[in-house]
Amino acid sequence: MKKMLNLLLPFSVLCFMTACWSVTTTLDADLFEKTLNQTPDAQLVDVRTLAEYREGHLCCAKLMDLRRTTFESQIQQLDRERPVFVYCRSGRRSLDAAKVLEKNNFKVVYNLAGGIIEWREKGKAVEF
Repeated sequence: MKKMLNLLLPFSVLCFMTACWSVTTTLDADLFEKTLNQTPDAQLVDVRTLAEYREGHLCCAKLMDLRRTTFESQIQQLDRERPVFVYCRSGRRSLDAAKVLEKNNFKVVYNLAGGIIEWREKGKAVEF
């Protein structure tokens, strides 16, 4: 019995620590769209500038410009327990934004690889 407890304790600690950490998953445009559509409580965030956003954005995306000083205060409006989907122009800024979300204890973060450039190249819809 003691041997079993000795094995379970480290495993339990590892499970607890993993549950507290968030991990960003980077998805291509097809899988990003599929996962987004299958996640009823998804939060979609565009981290580009207002000018870029006006050139076309994903339906229902909230604009939270990563380069503005207000970014960290804006993400506080999001629910840490619900999945957050982030994208930008090419995928670089959204990956940086995902790191900020992780640092702020968001549990599930999805990043669009290739950003809206890949999204459009695949013929996926944007709105203006």
